[in-house]
Amino acid sequence: MHKISYKFLLLYTILCCFSAHSQVLRKRTTLLMGGRFDISIVDKDSLSAEQNIDIVIGEITRIENLISDWKSDSQVSEVNQNAGIKPIKVDKEVFELTQRAIKFSEITNGGFDISFAALDRIWKFDGSMTEMPSAEAIKKSVEKVGYKNIILDSTASTIFLKLKGMKIGFGALGEGYATDKCRAMMIAKGVQAGIINGSGDMSTWGKQPNGKDWKIGITNPFKPEKILAAVPLKEGAVTTSGSYEKFVVFNGKRYSHIINPATGYPATGLCSVTVFGPNAETANGLSTSMMVLGQKEGLLLLQKFPDYSCVMITDKGKVIKSKNFAYKL
Repeated sequence: MHKISYKFLLLYTILCCFSAHSQVLRKRTTLLMGGRFDISIVDKDSLSAEQNIDIVIGEITRIENLISDWKSDSQVSEVNQNAGIKPIKVDKEVFELTQRAIKFSEITNGGFDISFAALDRIWKFDGSMTEMPSAEAIKKSVEKVGYKNIILDSTASTIFLKLKGMKIGFGALGEGYATDKCRAMMIAKGVQAGIINGSGDMSTWGKQPNGKDWKIGITNPFKPEKILAAVPLKEGAVTTSGSYEKFVVFNGKRYSHIINPATGYPATGLCSVTVFGPNAETANGLSTSMMVLGQKEGLLLLQKFPDYSCVMITDKGKVIKSKNFAYKL
């Protein structure tokens, strides 16, 4: 839900940029969904690769126009504009994405919540805060947040927000969804390989032109010169949620810019969570939730998703991996 800036991403893609076996790798960077997308396509020739990058950009733009809460004419914005007034009919795609997000809210007991968009931004992470907000102000800040007040009607395909002032927003979850959709589209077209990277939410498939797996490097922000692991991905996804750029410290305690939507208090304890698995949308829901839940509860959550593994870095710089993370650190 909250994304770290590209400048300090924990992840970087280790790419071999050359042609082999009648394959070419083409890359393009663009701004979409309020963030940076890096699109890498391996194809039979340059023209085909560039055309497929265009198709990927078109698909991400289509999804953005459906779900972006900052575009006034999107379906999600229409839902928000009619909060407390009436249900709004949405496309099946938007309805099902909302359903999946609410399931994550239920399983995390509100640690993940797409209605976070209504949160009053009382915490400031620009250096201007001199003291913590009052308990009363924090409680008031989450009055309009609460996934239980999102009413779905699967027969009519409508979404209704019960409270006036409520808002939903997909944020980085939408980026993960978009990268997964584009990967599926490219595989269906017979495109040999690629990486769709939406601000650190990555979906990959196939191999590099030299026949080797894509590799994703994990670094520790406390030791950025050292790679913790280079993880090979054949057809998989990886996402990172982190707080190491935006935070405040009061009474020796570090408060991140990632807010627990259930309480209004910032997450503490973890600096970043990187999740690996088959699906970027799910991986993003997990990495975001685990930042909020903390180390112990986060690892318990991950156990419910056996196809996913993680690397956590605490506020003190300690590196923790899930039991099913298969690579040495």
